[in-house]
Amino acid sequence: MRRILLSFVASLTGSLFLMTAQPSTAEEAPVYELRIYTTNEGKLDDLLTRFRDHTCRLFEKHGITNIGYWVPVHEEDGASNTLIYVISHKSREAAKASWAGFIADPDWKSAQKASEANGKILAKKPESIFMAATDYSPAIQTGVESPERTFILRTYIAAEGKLPALHARFRDHTVALFSKHGMGHVGYWEPTDSESGAGTKLIYILAVPSEEAGQASFGTFRDDPEWKKVKEVSEADGSLTAPKGVTGVYMKPVDFSPIR
Repeated sequence: MRRILLSFVASLTGSLFLMTAQPSTAEEAPVYELRIYTTNEGKLDDLLTRFRDHTCRLFEKHGITNIGYWVPVHEEDGASNTLIYVISHKSREAAKASWAGFIADPDWKSAQKASEANGKILAKKPESIFMAATDYSPAIQTGVESPERTFILRTYIAAEGKLPALHARFRDHTVALFSKHGMGHVGYWEPTDSESGAGTKLIYILAVPSEEAGQASFGTFRDDPEWKKVKEVSEADGSLTAPKGVTGVYMKPVDFSPIR
């Protein structure tokens, strides 16, 4: 217990130092964007067809990197009308230029018009969250896996002032324990804009063989004595997450997703 406490305090102190003493490298690192589309009833297949046949190619044409595309597994999460995806840009300015070029592209305008000949596809404006990778996020690994995996999108809302401590716990313990219990890592990010949760949210995606395997892995993770000790030490003065501040969505990759 003493070893875990000293490790946690040292890591948290180091994290705070890095946040205040080191120059920002945001301009040098990729900028990630999580986007969530909600379609009108019966239009999800039309949206997926448009992405498969046109949108993904046009993203690459305009300097946007395709990373992963998923639809939720369960209807309560939007299985019949939701597309969730992650893309990346060289910088925030590059993202702005890329989106402007994409929207103005005649090929996009033609594809959009043809795909909506029988009615609008989207029910509302897409949700967009710009994100920066945490220092413990792995390098993105694209490519088709065999057999196909299931993914989990998880969002944590930190208790007030607790995000550095939450990052420290993930960096020093949680990520390794996820691996120990059979969960793979796609990426760990923090929103960069205040309206999207900058300074309060952690967003990450895990990969598991199936939903059943994922639930079993979380069960053994929560029962792990090492996790119980880490949680106890890190939350000695209160929970690191806000009440009801942890949410998860099981997702399956679509056929054109670079990560599968």
